[in-house]
Amino acid sequence: MIRVVAVITANPGRRDEILAAFRANVPAVRAEKGCIEYEARVDATGIGPFQAKFGPDIFAVIETWESPEALAAHIAAPHMAAYGKKTRDLIANRAVHVLSAID
Repeated sequence: MIRVVAVITANPGRRDEILAAFRANVPAVRAEKGCIEYEARVDATGIGPFQAKFGPDIFAVIETWESPEALAAHIAAPHMAAYGKKTRDLIANRAVHVLSAID
């Protein structure tokens, strides 16, 4: 199993636009073979001073895939290319962390 944490930084004030495109793409991604989890998350509120916040222009995408091959197919999927084109000018930075379990 592969976990992905992608931290997306929107251009100032554009996060909601990216999230709208993300939400529209979610059904296609969740229908992909090997997709276990795919969702966007923003800072929780009311947690306390120990929380390190991303801020108003950042969100995280949390993904779980059955295998590296499923993740590779996801990356190459036509709907992901279309999503990339829609959001390219809205994104300031993207950091994708691909994680495997430690035994």
